[in-house]
Amino acid sequence: MSSDLRITFLGTGTSVGVPMIGCDCPTCRSTDPRDKRCRSSIYVETPESSWVVDTGPDFRYQCLRAGVRKMDAAVYTHAHMDHVTGFDELRRFTIPEDHWMPIYAHPATLAVLERMFDYAFNGENRYRGYLKPFPKPIHGKFHLGETTLTPLPVLHGKVETNGYLLERGGRKLCAYIPDAKELLPATMAALEGVDTLIIDALRRTPHPTHLTFDESLAIVETVAPREAWFTHFTCEIRHAVEEPTLPEGVRLAYDGLVLEWS
Repeated sequence: MSSDLRITFLGTGTSVGVPMIGCDCPTCRSTDPRDKRCRSSIYVETPESSWVVDTGPDFRYQCLRAGVRKMDAAVYTHAHMDHVTGFDELRRFTIPEDHWMPIYAHPATLAVLERMFDYAFNGENRYRGYLKPFPKPIHGKFHLGETTLTPLPVLHGKVETNGYLLERGGRKLCAYIPDAKELLPATMAALEGVDTLIIDALRRTPHPTHLTFDESLAIVETVAPREAWFTHFTCEIRHAVEEPTLPEGVRLAYDGLVLEWS
């Protein structure tokens, strides 16, 4: 790799994806590839390690589309369906009998994964080609290679939810917060000085568990990153219509977008 950190957006859509089943709105009928959105997830690459943040129901297709061939760990934000139900597709990366997949998540999220995928966690299926997860409950900062990941607790419905701050060499390169309604004071403090903020911006209209465009813009104004990228959109957001309305330095992410830091 020529960069210290590379992030590929595997998906930028909300829980139902875009286009949505049975919807004939302009976004769902759009031919703009930026309006075709899988469930939200990112793939992170560094010179020494690669990992995914969340494995939703589109995970297999996302890996094929992005050419993902290496996976050293999986990190989870929370246990909602659109972020965990592609979990079993991680088996492709634990083919040898002695190859385990570290699974980093809040203890409550790990408990849900262990219940949903008991066959993988119960220790009875350690065969070649099967998924062999190694639970890594998150209680604070942790490291993947030379990258420090700091969990960023946020309010999002009734589940324990984390965003993540990624640092290398003492530099706060990026924060990823795909699902949130409110950022806690400690999280806002941790974001001070971050280069790039990737944040939930579900739609223009109010939602009980997700940030709207106006709410996310207020957070961006306070944090003042070099750049900000919105993600996790519904079909109310049509890329070509909405992006020109945003302030300088704020953009809409799309499936396949790659960001790099040197």
